[in-house]
Order: sequence, then C-alpha cells, then structure tokens
Amino acid sequence: MDKRKWVQALFAFTTNSNVQGFFSGKIYRGKLKNVCVPGLNCYSCPGALGACPIGAMQAVEGSTRYGVSMYVLGFLVFVGILLGRFVCGWLCPFGWIQELLYRIPSPKRKVPKRVNNVLKWLKYGILLVFVILLPILTVNEFGLSTPYFCKYICPAGTLEGGVPLLLANKPLRSAVGLLFTWKMAILIAVIVASILIFRPFCRYLCPLGAFYSLFNPISFYRYSVDQTKCTRCGRCAKACKMDIDVFQTPNALECIRCGECVKVCPEQAISCGFQKEKPSQTERVQSE
Repeated sequence: MDKRKWVQALFAFTTNSNVQGFFSGKIYRGKLKNVCVPGLNCYSCPGALGACPIGAMQAVEGSTRYGVSMYVLGFLVFVGILLGRFVCGWLCPFGWIQELLYRIPSPKRKVPKRVNNVLKWLKYGILLVFVILLPILTVNEFGLSTPYFCKYICPAGTLEGGVPLLLANKPLRSAVGLLFTWKMAILIAVIVASILIFRPFCRYLCPLGAFYSLFNPISFYRYSVDQTKCTRCGRCAKACKMDIDVFQTPNALECIRCGECVKVCPEQAISCGFQKEKPSQTERVQSE
C-alpha cells in the first residue's frame, strides 16, 4: 500500500473513531461535532467526531438566525485555497471507499471522453441547486429549511449514517419508508458504478469536490510541468484515472492530486507541492 492509501485510511478511521457509537446506535454529540472535517463524512455516522461541511452549510443556510455561516464558508474557502482537490484524493473518507470498491476484480469501464465532459458538470449543478439555492429559497414558517442534498441524494450519508443507525436501532427500522428506499437505490447505484468506474461519485455528483475544484488553478498546493523536460509522451494522461491531459493542464478542475502522473513520468518533469510561483494564464482559464 502506498503512502496515499495509508493517509486515506488513517484519516477515515481517525475522523470516525467513536467506535462505541456503532454498537449503541447513538451519534457523538460532543464539542468536536462543532468542527468541520475537510472531506465528505456524514454527521450522522455513529463514529463521526466532526461535521460534514456540506451538511453544516445546508443546516445554517435555511436558518433565519444564520443566513450564511461565515465559519463554514470560510473553512471551505480556506481549505480550497490551501489544498484544492487534494482533499478529494487524500482526505475524503467516501472517496477512499470508492477506491476500495474499484479494487474489486471486475471488468473496468472507461466513460467516453465526450460523455465524461458533459457529466462532469452535473456536480456543479447539484452544488448550486441542492446545496445553495433550495435551502435558502424554501424556508418554512419557522425559519427552517431542508438539507436537500443530504436528505435526497447523499450516498455517503446513507452508507455511513443511515445503514449503521438502522442496524443498531430496531425502532428505527419500523419507520423506514419510501425516502430511505430511494436513498438506498442511489447508494447501490454508486457502489456498482464504483466497482466498474474510478470514483464516479467524485466525478459527477459530489458538491464538495465541485467546490474545491474551483480553487485547483489557484491553490497553494499545486502541480507543475517542466516544459524543458516534458517530451509530451502522454504517459501521465494514460495513468490519470480522472482522464486529465496532465502535461497540458496539470491543475485541471478534475484533478484530485493523487500523484499517479508524478510516479509514471519518465523524465521527472511533473512536480507537486506548495509552490510559490503564480499560475499561468492558461491554468487560470482551464476548464477540464
């Protein structure tokens, strides 16, 4: 197992280390729950010690008391500027789960580039509609709104929160209805897709990845290609499971900073880390 896999596993288990919660069926409600974790990790997971930033953002957007949480928004912007989608590749528990599923032996599928280039914009629509607009615009008479993404879409919440809580709480199982059936259908679809396709939820549905991707071209942690060494052999593009032409757009919006391109480059032309140089104009306008 390489270093990234160890970091992914360590971060997932550390942020979900309330082990007794899985046996008692109770959610940790201590002070740490007021702190957001950088990756997508359900607040309702019995083991979760922190809050999911997407869930936290929705919870306060529809509240007349908060409007928009400067803490949550500031946290997301800070992490985005510092790391970009490094969070997706190294620190997101649900991203790690998808990668584990992809390792299950099966015929792998590659989404046609034309289809991929259309579907990848879906997550930005989900971010805009389900995470931002609907929670703000559909406030009830009590000044509260529904966390639409968490309630109707998020498969991470179903896997990490819904399923463990139902297994540990018999009374909850009697209350299962159509909504949970819908959420389970989404989860099963994502699981099957993850076995065949590399990180499909991250590619097409995750609003957190969509948000962080906006900072990839300007984040402090970034990739660079030494054009004096690069022979444009294309090995980096072939190794990239997110289907990015790394030698052309090393800081593409879809890059999760996994580092596979760095490993395969025969000329050692690709580097990554906290770099001082400003991004080029080409990197600023890249849209891949």
